[in-house]
Amino acid sequence: MTLVLPPRLTASARLLRETARRRGLRIAHLPGFDVPEGLRPGACHLHAGPSFADAVASALDIAPLEAPADWTARLPREFTRRDIRAVPIGEAYGLRRPAFVKSPNDKSIAALVYADGSRLPGPDAVDPGTLVLVSDVILFRTEYRLFLLDGRVHTGSRYAEGGRLRPGPLSAGAPAFGAELLSAAGAGLPSAIVVDVGVTDTGEWAVVEANAAWASGCYHSDPGRALDVVLRGAGPAAELGERDRAFVRVTGR
Repeated sequence: MTLVLPPRLTASARLLRETARRRGLRIAHLPGFDVPEGLRPGACHLHAGPSFADAVASALDIAPLEAPADWTARLPREFTRRDIRAVPIGEAYGLRRPAFVKSPNDKSIAALVYADGSRLPGPDAVDPGTLVLVSDVILFRTEYRLFLLDGRVHTGSRYAEGGRLRPGPLSAGAPAFGAELLSAAGAGLPSAIVVDVGVTDTGEWAVVEANAAWASGCYHSDPGRALDVVLRGAGPAAELGERDRAFVRVTGR
């Protein structure tokens, strides 16, 4: 098996690369977005950003898993502590209040607090039908990344405090909240995914967002266990379980 990596490697990608090598995987660190001869479709896994995945996954028969675009919007408020809606950006242009707006599964719309809808990228830059997540603005004291595999928290890490990057160990509450979340809403997620959670400024646990495991940094998570989730999250399409077929990202676009 081969782990395919993009031209630019993050610190997490380098850590997972060395972990994969120790496990006996071949590493294909590609110099660009073209698939070179010699890479065998159907025997590859992927760790990279969405743009790279969109360029190479189809040619290599890789099935990248991601959460449904509206997953957080469908969660009960007890897990979000705020209103979240999944709407076309054309509708979001009508916002007349500050809101946090982001793309569900990539970075095409920057994840920011926008003063109102007029501050969003306009129709000259973005198709008005493009789906975005619009949420109330809340503050998180501490944020954690949970790598989930087969409905359980497989590993994780703190990644921020007070809105600033500060990797560290999980608190006991993070995997406990993750387990509660999976019990209530895990059926709406693929078997391998990352969910970020945190403690709000009012002391309540809440979901931050869902992320594709293959595009997520692992921070202080156990790298071997994070790699388990990455390999399942973007592996050969022929090995895809029936349950995960509904969660495959459409690539080659």
